[in-house]
Amino acid sequence: METIPTTEPIVTLTPAAIVAVKRQAKKKGMENALLRLGVRGGGCSGLSYVIDFELDPDPEFDLLYQQEELGVVVDIKSAKFLKDTTLDYNIKNLMEGGFVFENPQAVRSCGCGTSFTAK
Repeated sequence: METIPTTEPIVTLTPAAIVAVKRQAKKKGMENALLRLGVRGGGCSGLSYVIDFELDPDPEFDLLYQQEELGVVVDIKSAKFLKDTTLDYNIKNLMEGGFVFENPQAVRSCGCGTSFTAK
C-alpha cells in the first residue's frame, strides 16, 4: 500500500519501535498494512493510546506519512494530541515494557503508560 507523505511525522518511531512494529505485522500476516496510531477517550487518565494496523485509511480524515519504509496513519483529531510524540519499544523485564509513548502533549499519565491527560 502506498502512503502519501506529510511534511513531517506526527509521531516519530525509534529504530526499536520500527523493528517491533514490523515483527508484529509479520506475525499477524499484515506486512502490507500501515501502522495506525491514535487516541480515544478512556483509560485511567482520560485518553488512551491506540496502536493497530490499517489496510484502508480514509484520506478525508487520516494523515499518512512514511518512516523508514513503514507507512504510518494518524487520524486528524488524534494528531493534535500526538504531535511531536516519540514511540519507543523497550522491554525492561518480564512484567514491564513494550511500546512506550513519550508525549510532550501529556500533562499526566497513568502508571501503566497507556493513558494520559492532555494539556
